[in-house]
Amino acid sequence: MTGQVNIQVLPSTEGFHIGVAELDNPASLNALTYDMLAQLHEALAHWQDDDTVACVVIHAVGEKAFCAGGDVRAMYLQMHQAREVVQEAEQADSTQVGQEPSLRHEAALKAMQYLTDYFTLEYQTDYLIHTYPKPIIVWGGGIVMGGGMGLYMGASHRITTPDSRLAMPEINIGLYPDVGGTWFLNQLPPGVGMFLGLTGAMVNATDALALSMTDHILLTNQREALFSALQQAQWLDVSIFSTVDQVLSSLGESAIDAYPEIQMLPYLPAIQAACHSGSLASICQRIDALPRIAHAPQSDKWLSQAQTALREGSPITAHICYRQLTQFHNESLADCFRMELTLSVRCGDLGEFYEGVRARLIEKTGQPAWQYADVTKVDDDVIDQLFTPLWADYEHPLHTLGEQFYLH
Repeated sequence: MTGQVNIQVLPSTEGFHIGVAELDNPASLNALTYDMLAQLHEALAHWQDDDTVACVVIHAVGEKAFCAGGDVRAMYLQMHQAREVVQEAEQADSTQVGQEPSLRHEAALKAMQYLTDYFTLEYQTDYLIHTYPKPIIVWGGGIVMGGGMGLYMGASHRITTPDSRLAMPEINIGLYPDVGGTWFLNQLPPGVGMFLGLTGAMVNATDALALSMTDHILLTNQREALFSALQQAQWLDVSIFSTVDQVLSSLGESAIDAYPEIQMLPYLPAIQAACHSGSLASICQRIDALPRIAHAPQSDKWLSQAQTALREGSPITAHICYRQLTQFHNESLADCFRMELTLSVRCGDLGEFYEGVRARLIEKTGQPAWQYADVTKVDDDVIDQLFTPLWADYEHPLHTLGEQFYLH
């Protein structure tokens, strides 16, 4: 997968500048390659220490998507190559049998190291955004999913457009709501994070605003007006965060009439009642039984898609999500990322993630062969193992997170 991040610094008033990072991978809906994450992290780290940079804007090429997620195809390739080595070893003649364990071990280590490197950099970047000492504005136009949500939810100023669609759809591919999902899904109203994680449901701009998943709705054609307003802002008059607030509030007045029709909000009380407490099996049953709303065909379609995604999604993912939302709601942001790194690498080794990507994205059969038929069949020991730390505390690749940070 090709892709890059276009870095630019725009002049502003009073000697200040605006740092601009543009995700440029439109052929893959601006999915984040490792190199893109490295470029973005380097720019953010540099601007953080540059006193002339007043704020940062992260946006993307095109209008279809801000970012559809991480580079799961590259992850799949690494996992697939490891599996091929194992298959070749299993098919080897008797003179080669003695090499099988070492071959398997080496292939598995290579795949796990790639996943460790990728997710470590991704989570470091996400954490940096969450704790940035300056305003970060993310223009979340179009699709904002998975890894895109990791960049988006940590920003101090989150923008959607009338065509924005926010989601954590990992249940469809056998992963789980990562990129800080353990933390930010737990910040939503009771039951909402559980529902979104279990169903991968899309949240439009109006619903996102009501749920505080976004801060502002602007028109798609106002992006250039945003840059212009930031360049003309008087940064010394009030705090830089307040200056950005004023700019976005002023621009947002033009978009009020373009807000999309609500989809999730009519169901909110029922969703919260279904997902707030109880066993995973009972929550899944209640979601599946959520009533339709009369004379609301768009809402009905939205709910039906969410229910179908849960029924056809990975039962292992559902169990992971359930634990995230019931056992880790008091964890710090840094500890959530550390826990998620273990989960992500172990998910790559387990095989459920591999199978989901194969069926949904590579071969596109739409029929992944999940390891368990439904959530009631999942072995608790498998989930326990996924949450078992891979590293001692001082050896963890993210052990320094939280040593110095700002929270906006």
